[in-house]
Amino acid sequence: MTLKIPQIIGHRGCAAYAPENTIEAIHTAADMGVDWVELDVKLTRDGVAVIFHDDELNRTSNGSGPLAQMDYKDLMELDAGFWFGESFMGAKIPTLEQALDAVIERDLGLNLEIKPCPGREKETAEVALDVMSMIWDDHEHLLISSFQHVSMESAADMAHDWNRGLLLPAEWPENWKELAEYLEVSAVNVNGNEVTREQIEAVIDLGLPILAYTINDADRARYLQSWGVDG
Repeated sequence: MTLKIPQIIGHRGCAAYAPENTIEAIHTAADMGVDWVELDVKLTRDGVAVIFHDDELNRTSNGSGPLAQMDYKDLMELDAGFWFGESFMGAKIPTLEQALDAVIERDLGLNLEIKPCPGREKETAEVALDVMSMIWDDHEHLLISSFQHVSMESAADMAHDWNRGLLLPAEWPENWKELAEYLEVSAVNVNGNEVTREQIEAVIDLGLPILAYTINDADRARYLQSWGVDG
């Protein structure tokens, strides 16, 4: 499974320049010359895979309350762009399928983060990967990642030949190496604003590529690259 990681991946599409996790953010990233985007996938109450980050709707839409308690038909009524800027009024919370169509249309690679609402770790992975399997066939430009080990186990079971990335929080679990080996990951994704050079070297010793989130400072990006971070 070769994995062609670019130096820059657009976070939640292009979150500084367009409302995050929207079709508009995917197109903005492509327009700016980004080669890959990272998107978050969750499930609605009725089991539709949608692109959204938070458990609650309030921050990035005109809805309120938990996304997991909303059916997709109700999400379709929400505006996911006006909070960011008037020019984005009318942007919608996309389904995973709609987002994949846009990513493929713009010839982008994808880091898809499985971001389940609590208690839906297995189900979210299964639904998302089922959709992916019908649409996506470019293994070199896809990374499935998650903080949730149950979601990663499901990904390994359902799509063993797809690249998987283990997301590590700022505070690394002591058994991170065992987890990486058990889940047979192709990359380790770390908090690039907290990670130490020693931690980077430990991942390099495992022979795995490293992605750092969320780097919005060019000097920090160059610093991390000098340590051996790939993207």
